[in-house]
Amino acid sequence: MNTAEQFIKERLQDRTDNGSLRKLSINHLPVDFCSNDYLGFTRSEKLKKSITTTIDQNHFYTNGSGGSRLLSGNTAYTEGAESFIANFHQAEAALIFNSGYDANVGLLSSLGQKGDTIITDELIHASLIDGARLTHANRYSFKHNDLNDLEVKLKHAKGNIYVVAESIYSMDGDIAPLCQINELCEQYKANLIIDEAHAVGVFGDHGRGLVQQLNLQHKIFARVVTFGKALGCHGAAVLGSERLRQYLINFARSFIYTTAAPIHHIVSIKCAYEQLILTDHTLLINHKIKTYIDLLKETSQNGGISATSSTIQTIRFNGNQRAKNAATTLQSKGFDVRAILSPTVKAGEERLRICLHTFNTDQEIQMLIRELSNLITSNE
Repeated sequence: MNTAEQFIKERLQDRTDNGSLRKLSINHLPVDFCSNDYLGFTRSEKLKKSITTTIDQNHFYTNGSGGSRLLSGNTAYTEGAESFIANFHQAEAALIFNSGYDANVGLLSSLGQKGDTIITDELIHASLIDGARLTHANRYSFKHNDLNDLEVKLKHAKGNIYVVAESIYSMDGDIAPLCQINELCEQYKANLIIDEAHAVGVFGDHGRGLVQQLNLQHKIFARVVTFGKALGCHGAAVLGSERLRQYLINFARSFIYTTAAPIHHIVSIKCAYEQLILTDHTLLINHKIKTYIDLLKETSQNGGISATSSTIQTIRFNGNQRAKNAATTLQSKGFDVRAILSPTVKAGEERLRICLHTFNTDQEIQMLIRELSNLITSNE
């Protein structure tokens, strides 16, 4: 065994020993409390039919794009979809990336220059962390949602300053104090970047996101909206000025040096947005999801559940094995619930991550709550 293979073996063994070894699974249990498919769009026959009809009507027959968008992979339909998305989100322009990871890495890595400062919430997505690491900018993180700590970092910032946060955090489901963060950014002349991955489709009129719900869309330097959560598709877009769009086309390496998404992919995104516009958002989110959240909050009085106002709920279990055992118990009852282990979260903050969906039934929620109550009691 050569030294590289030995290194790999030892690292995998370390993960096995501390109970954090990741494995792929093809098992999908009957009751989904795991996926980010908050509105059920991935399983929507209406959306599937709309995509098929649009492709047939426009005679899109190519299987792939054939190249990057700067070569052979650009189309009028793609640019029209970007304009549609920008208009929906009340932004000047949008640029589609092949994934949320590509969008976050491309945005931050191209912006930060030597002498600039990037300040990130400590719990932002890994893709944003990686994007910041690829720059020569000075990098700081501030304590999660801590305005005082953010201001301390802003006071030491130099050059072009970028503050990066999520509107809804993916592992805790809690909400960032966007208005107060924006006020600090204005005070210190910093550019605010917000990842709306888990807010689009859930918050705001017709799911436009938390930024628009708070009427901050014209104050934010850049937003990242992703299509693989509530929209049930894949990919992401950076929203901002037309000047920012042109900058990313010229400097975002994850956009420049990759094959463009096939037209089926772009059609799916646009059709999902059209379905979002037609969705009775008040009924689905303001009534159904909030009802489920209230039920979980009642259960949280027994301790253990960190009930939030988003579709993401968490139940903490101290240790990887405890979290995995809890997930296994729920899975044995038919609930698709997964454990989130360290190092994805800090050691001691291992958890079950419960995602609520509009297609979950009252009976499923009641059964889940009963099982969670039993788990919490046994974990005390």
